[in-house]
Amino acid sequence: MHHDLAQNLRLLCSYYKSIAEVCRRLGINRPQFNRYLGGQHKPSANTLRRMCEFFGVEEQEMLLPHGQFRRVVDVRPKIKAQPSQGEDSVQEHLDRLDHDARGDVESYLGYYYEYYQSMSAPGKVLQNLVCLERRGNRVVFQRTERMRATSNEPPCHNRYQGIAYLLTDRLFLVDYETLNRHEITQTILFPSFRNRITRLTGLKIGVSDNSERMPCCARVLYEYLGQNVIVRKALANCGLHDLDSSQIDLSIREAVRNDMSPEEYLFRARH
Repeated sequence: MHHDLAQNLRLLCSYYKSIAEVCRRLGINRPQFNRYLGGQHKPSANTLRRMCEFFGVEEQEMLLPHGQFRRVVDVRPKIKAQPSQGEDSVQEHLDRLDHDARGDVESYLGYYYEYYQSMSAPGKVLQNLVCLERRGNRVVFQRTERMRATSNEPPCHNRYQGIAYLLTDRLFLVDYETLNRHEITQTILFPSFRNRITRLTGLKIGVSDNSERMPCCARVLYEYLGQNVIVRKALANCGLHDLDSSQIDLSIREAVRNDMSPEEYLFRARH
């Protein structure tokens, strides 16, 4: 339907290492970009303008017949921002992970309550709010802690941001603390093989948020809330709870207990 535009776009992309790189730099969703490359859809005026600025061509040139467009591009110096070697190397690793991430990760998007025993307050269960969403060709997430030093003080919020990958039947989440940037955590979850996601269980590794900064591992449970929630109300339920608190369902409290049975020699997630 938009044959010449699609061919012109494919020609411009051929000067880059990969389509994924072009999508990342333009901030365009990969499936949508593939529709432009296939001639199924024409970009909106705003998107077309962004593409032209990125590739260094004029809008009217992008719409030329392909043969004429190729002659124009062939004699023009190529305008392409080259990333530094370090940046390029990191991006290659991320692109490779994106390529290897298989499975229906879309079904895991939405909001969750996260429960695990606090690494800095023994005997307490920490309840956080997590949001997984798609940004371009990646799934990213934000994890928000709601902490209160004393009952008389207003709560403060710690935010963690990261990337999620579904790799060979395991959901991997890696994030960092955005305020002080002094912690990276990793969470590995079992996927759900049911039609409707309710809970995900796994393990979390990080450091205690105190002066000791002790490396710790804890069992974790994600309780699915849905695609949309009233964030303010959801956060109001978050915070530190006693391990026997009636505010947390008994099955959740049992799932995040960190005791090991005599026959266990590795700290395993309950599944």
